[in-house]
Amino acid sequence: MGNRGADAYRRRMERAARIRAAGVPAEADGETPEETALRRRKEQVDPADKADYLIRDAMLRGEFENLQYAGKPLPNLAEANDPDWWIKGLIQRENISGLGPPALLLRVEDAELDNVLDARSSAAQVRETVEEFNQRIIEARRQLLGGPPVITKLRDVELEVQRWQERRGSAATPEPAPEPSRPWWRRRWWSRARNRAQ
Repeated sequence: MGNRGADAYRRRMERAARIRAAGVPAEADGETPEETALRRRKEQVDPADKADYLIRDAMLRGEFENLQYAGKPLPNLAEANDPDWWIKGLIQRENISGLGPPALLLRVEDAELDNVLDARSSAAQVRETVEEFNQRIIEARRQLLGGPPVITKLRDVELEVQRWQERRGSAATPEPAPEPSRPWWRRRWWSRARNRAQ
């Protein structure tokens, strides 16, 4: 059965290729009368009627129930005239960062720099990170790409290292832990030993 289906498929594909190549009408290429009648009936169906039938059929199957925005306003209708609506939606959905003018990126990075520095394990790494940040600010100020002005201030490397050490020192001195209680058998042994001593 598999070979017959494959042969029929191959014949149909060859017939379609010949029709496209030579412009030969399908009836003249060995199409059966039933296939010709079916094809003609399909050609006579109005596309609007076909769409209406498909929609009614999907409704009967329940494919339009529990849709995401059923009875709710569609989001972002106010931004309908925005030519960049798709890319803005993509950036928001995928939480993409690192895109934008250098001035804005540096502002965001400046706000998060203390957390980045706290993750470093040595003063040398903190110095390197702050120097790299300052270098990017200087490069952004030199560029004439347009966009908002670079207002992010340079950070003092030694001051940042000192602040990092202070934050690290306050986090490194934990409260003394309470003395753990002794297990029940030691308490019992201790009370017996005390009773014997008296």
